[in-house]
Amino acid sequence: MSSNKLSAVLEKQIRRLCLNDFPCGYGTWRKSRDSTEEAGTEETDALLDLLTCPHSPWRLDEAWSPQASALRQLAVLQHERLHADFIYNYFTTLRIVDNGVSVIDDGLLKFSKLEELVLSSNNISEIPAENLPSTLKILELRANRLSALNSLTHRLPPHLEYLGLGSNCLGSDDDICYLTGRHWPQLVCMDLSHCEFQDQQALLRAVSTLPCLRTLVLEGNPFTLAPSYPGFTLDSLPQLSCLDASWISPEERLCFRGLAKKSDLIVDRASATVSVGRMRGIPDPLMSEDGNTPDFPVIAYSYFITYDFLSHQTVNLNNDSDSKCDAAHITEDCFSSSGLQSNKSCEKESSKPDSQALTVFTEETCHDIAHVTRHSTTKLTWSDCIDFSNTKTHVMSDLGGLKRFFNQGLYLTIVEEKVLSWPAASEDVLGPKPCRTVKEKKGGKGKESAIKSGSTKDKSKDKKKKSLPELVQDASIQRTLGSVHVPLQSLVQRGGKVDVLCDFGALHAETEVEAAPTHEKDLGKKLKEDKKKEKEPKRRADSGTKQKNTAASKGKVKETKDCEMEVHLEPVTVELKVELEKWQSASEAHHLLLPHQHS
Repeated sequence: MSSNKLSAVLEKQIRRLCLNDFPCGYGTWRKSRDSTEEAGTEETDALLDLLTCPHSPWRLDEAWSPQASALRQLAVLQHERLHADFIYNYFTTLRIVDNGVSVIDDGLLKFSKLEELVLSSNNISEIPAENLPSTLKILELRANRLSALNSLTHRLPPHLEYLGLGSNCLGSDDDICYLTGRHWPQLVCMDLSHCEFQDQQALLRAVSTLPCLRTLVLEGNPFTLAPSYPGFTLDSLPQLSCLDASWISPEERLCFRGLAKKSDLIVDRASATVSVGRMRGIPDPLMSEDGNTPDFPVIAYSYFITYDFLSHQTVNLNNDSDSKCDAAHITEDCFSSSGLQSNKSCEKESSKPDSQALTVFTEETCHDIAHVTRHSTTKLTWSDCIDFSNTKTHVMSDLGGLKRFFNQGLYLTIVEEKVLSWPAASEDVLGPKPCRTVKEKKGGKGKESAIKSGSTKDKSKDKKKKSLPELVQDASIQRTLGSVHVPLQSLVQRGGKVDVLCDFGALHAETEVEAAPTHEKDLGKKLKEDKKKEKEPKRRADSGTKQKNTAASKGKVKETKDCEMEVHLEPVTVELKVELEKWQSASEAHHLLLPHQHS
């Protein structure tokens, strides 16, 4: 790929000013000083109006430099002054944004009076200091492809006051070495936001040597996710007036006074607490049953929430025995290259009964692997408001991986679990058999005959008492009711917490029919296993199955007929809170760090 030089882009912009063409420059359209009125000539004021009138075809977009408009007017008034050196020296501000510039070449030195250079959103991968004019005071290189600062070795602009390096792949120890007062003695403001700096203490040691620094932007770096930020930074840089676009108050400095002296206790790791609260809007699964529903199987429904989170160390605050964090490792394609997971993939994963660890590959960091673990809440039975009250604290030392995870966001999934229970295969439940009748004839036991001669109602009651405690459960059937994506980028940008009410929309009756084939399959297996049963129980089971399927189909038809009422269905909502631990004072930090020091 051929490089796009900065000087070539600037020359193209200057040519677009048309300084030698109408209405600028000299030509037949201009009046001579000594001549009388001539046909086809224009007054000077009329030519100037053509440059500034909103509807004029000669009006240009000159946002790339404030001096461009003044230079065109000068070309109308005093065109004889416009030689090449004058034009280059006339510019003090150049803003070339999103123009595909990849190289800052020595052609920039022609602009000998340049003070402000903005090159945001380009493809620049290196900063050749020798090609920067010595008069430069503002240098903005945000959102480029910078991965190292090793080219900033000599001949740096000595009067530079603002340096913008945000949204670049910077963060190594070598990069920190070029952010000192020896390189930038006059620097007042520096933007390092949304880079990859993880060593907070090393960066602050370098930045503290900048004698004139008053404004610093650090948000979006991995180390800002740690509890010690921003308190440790505020106490380590007492000369700072503004941090992350917020003025520093005397009260803030007082709260964190002395925290910089505890640098040996500060560890760059983050602690995030995920809380799943109440769920509302789940329809009652037993509402569709009518009076013809057979006694068996006994169906039990339960619900739980699953989500994936970056794994390092998990502390369960509520000692939830039903909460799962399995250690099985698999690789899934449930995250796309854009970092978002499709609902179809979510349904595939959450249908598995055990939580699993996922290995996530992202396009942004194809060389990095972020290990993500699936977590689930307690399984609770249905109610109008299901209160999970599930809280987990996740402690991570991989701050870079945590930042990428927050930028992707997480998926919250509602899972319904259905368990079918059948009577145990015992002699009492199987009913009369020929062999048993023969024994009865030979033995003539009065006890068994007395039971047989009992009333039908007493017999059914005894059967219920004996069969209910002896139910055999089938394997659970799990299905996903819904999945929603929760953005977490605000945790990277501003920290704090995300407190949202996740809206899954209204659940429809069509999803109820999806589980019917699985039920019929399991029912067929059970009928094959019970080969010893009489034809009459088989017919009874078949009729029960038909009645249930008929009831399900009726429910679907009813839903179709009453489709106008779907707008009144209550949406399913789940309360979710994700909060980063942040120290509010130096005393709080000392209280929290003391146990870690002893351990």
